[in-house]
Amino acid sequence: MAAAPSGRRVAITGLGVVGPCGVGKEAFWEGLIGPAPDGERRVQDWDPSPYFTNPKESRRADRFTQFAIAAAIEAAEQAGELGADPARIGTLIGTGTGGIGSMEKEIIVQHEKGSRRVSPFLVPMMMSNAAAAAVSMRMGFQGPCEATVTACAAGTHSIGNAMRMVADGRCDVVFAGGSESSFTPTALAGFGNMTALSTTGISVPFDARRDGFMMGEGAAVLVLEEWDRAIERGATIIGEMLGAASTADAHHITAPAPGGSGAVRSMELAMEHAGLSARQIKHVNAHGTSTPKNDEAEAHAMAKIFGEDGPIVTSTKGITGHALGAAGALEAAAVLLSIHHRLVPPTAGTVETDPELPNIDLVIGDPRPWEPGPSMSNSFGFGGHNGTIIIGPGQ
Repeated sequence: MAAAPSGRRVAITGLGVVGPCGVGKEAFWEGLIGPAPDGERRVQDWDPSPYFTNPKESRRADRFTQFAIAAAIEAAEQAGELGADPARIGTLIGTGTGGIGSMEKEIIVQHEKGSRRVSPFLVPMMMSNAAAAAVSMRMGFQGPCEATVTACAAGTHSIGNAMRMVADGRCDVVFAGGSESSFTPTALAGFGNMTALSTTGISVPFDARRDGFMMGEGAAVLVLEEWDRAIERGATIIGEMLGAASTADAHHITAPAPGGSGAVRSMELAMEHAGLSARQIKHVNAHGTSTPKNDEAEAHAMAKIFGEDGPIVTSTKGITGHALGAAGALEAAAVLLSIHHRLVPPTAGTVETDPELPNIDLVIGDPRPWEPGPSMSNSFGFGGHNGTIIIGPGQ
């Protein structure tokens, strides 16, 4: 593949995942190609202790920070000895709600027991930059350390921004992704009362039966690295960042722009950044939340970009649910694993594409074998935030 127009080629040399269908990238993959699970899309039986030196340290980290540290450790292990100046290694971890679990817990403490009983660790646990800061401190990375907070597009935006940092020469390596843990009574009530959640307890993207998303949680972290230095140090390159884009609908705080116009611009700009045509995109990991209007807007956007004979499309949210700010990172992980295993996971739970939607080549039922090529991953968040990244095979 050609280098991104902005400069240096960007290799992907590490991947770590904490997902509701499996902790660790191989367990996550097995979950993605399996049947749709019953019940909530939580990370079950989560044990943070292997990733912390002692229980006190883990207790002082919100669950979303614990997820990010675990994913970053796995990604670092795969990437191997980086040999880079710590001042040129960045950390970009996006989130939608940050440490909302810690915040909700301490609000209850304050209400029931008074202000003096509120934990002095509340602020560093609840702040949205806590995960990025924790990974930076754990790894000793002294380059840019930032938290993108763009709702459901945060993970994708973090990876796209990290790509540009490496391509533009600001960093030699960036750990980038997203982390989220929003299974709190108040968050669920808020999403439920705005009718965003499925009332029937199903996640069936692009299906006529779709009635809202199922909450998910988890984290994924990618190691992005300047291509030539990755080759020189003998790293295994598992993928290449080809393009990234970000746009705003400027339309409504929750509803997508009519016809998915903002999504269309995001996809077009990402392909322009990558130097690719629509015909060269072989696979799209759709945002595909299972909400009626969002799936409709995205289907129309893809139809406008790709026409009738478009690429393979899947939504892994049939398995993972919607992990908000971590969703795009989990889906980037799914793309990399699809490339590695030469299989595209099905849109689990979906039986038949809604006939009212434009025709898309949605993978349903069994995983589909494919010859890996440029893959697009979309994320569209509340606030009208749109993000698209394009990933290609590595070595």
